[in-house]
Amino acid sequence: MAESAGYTVIGKIEQVREPDSRYQIGAGKVEELAKLAKETGAQKIIFDNPLKSVQAYNLAKATGIEAIDRFQLILEIFTRRVTTTEAKLQIQLARLGYELAHAKEKVRLAKMGEQPGFMGLGAYEVDVYYEAVKRQVHAIRRKLKKIRGKRQLHRERRAELDFSSISLAGYTNAGKSSLFNALTEEEVPVDEALFTTISTTTRLVEFSKKKFLLTDTVGFIDRLPLTLIDAFHSTLEETIYSDLILLLVDVSEPISIIKKKLAVCIETIERIGASGIPIITALNKIDLLPEIETHQKLESLKEKAPNPVPISALYKTNIDLLKQEVMKMLKNYVRATFTIPLTSETMSFISWLFKKADVQTIKYTENSAHVVFEAIPSFAEKVKNRVEEFNGKFEKV
Repeated sequence: MAESAGYTVIGKIEQVREPDSRYQIGAGKVEELAKLAKETGAQKIIFDNPLKSVQAYNLAKATGIEAIDRFQLILEIFTRRVTTTEAKLQIQLARLGYELAHAKEKVRLAKMGEQPGFMGLGAYEVDVYYEAVKRQVHAIRRKLKKIRGKRQLHRERRAELDFSSISLAGYTNAGKSSLFNALTEEEVPVDEALFTTISTTTRLVEFSKKKFLLTDTVGFIDRLPLTLIDAFHSTLEETIYSDLILLLVDVSEPISIIKKKLAVCIETIERIGASGIPIITALNKIDLLPEIETHQKLESLKEKAPNPVPISALYKTNIDLLKQEVMKMLKNYVRATFTIPLTSETMSFISWLFKKADVQTIKYTENSAHVVFEAIPSFAEKVKNRVEEFNGKFEKV
């Protein structure tokens, strides 16, 4: 995570004990940390544990450099990766939420003397600073509400197209963007770093003449703070409205790590309210494993991974097999047939149908057309209504 934020890790320290109220770690460990920071010329200290404002202040005072925690590190990564206005606002909202929780203590500490990460607040009274942050939060929420309204409108328009929707989900860096590219034959950014995809991308894809909407979403991560889940709710909610979740797992990692990350993904899916949606687990990066190890891991994950399919998104290995599984899961298509008289208007209608559904056969007579097609039930019903408007005959097979 530190490397994804642009840092070079030059030292590590670990301590197993109850959290210290002053420093998070023990006083002796702080001396060791200060010495290591001085010897290595470190510019920042990153804690995996949450830091209270007073702990961050005391650590900065003892070491001479800023100390941040895991939450702040994730925010830094997100800030480097965001591209859309909505994602930028979501990041600001999460950061300001963090500021609000620490505002009063931070102002008090800033007045005691400047330390790295605590500069520039001395002139503020607590309530003035607190109210300034709250006003920013309200302003961002208003902007996000407008953007979410547009997103809802887009979702409703997509629903009118009557295409089933598929969401790509998974632990960050599992290869979602690579699979998105393989399925859409497009190019969205692919990177070895974490959180390459912060905002969502939706494209129309076609498997065996059946059309689906495919959405690439933000990656999950272990212990993702609740504030971040709230801030990214509109991004994550694309998963809630999907008909199927393609859950990506990096199967090249040790089996203990795979199981842990898989559990995190399943838990996050439940937390955002998408637990009732069918899941296919794509076990990605099999190109990095011997075949026998792939089989062993597949056997080991059968009980934990819903509907597992081993793939390599990079080399498009088993992509057709994955598409077949998607088709099985979304097999709510009906076959129907209709006969309509030939006019310029009905010819336009048939041309439109070719673009929207899987037209399997069409036979022309002197004054009529006989069509057999497959589509989801709601779309077939629309076709039926149009056929009846043309005084045609419609029948489900």
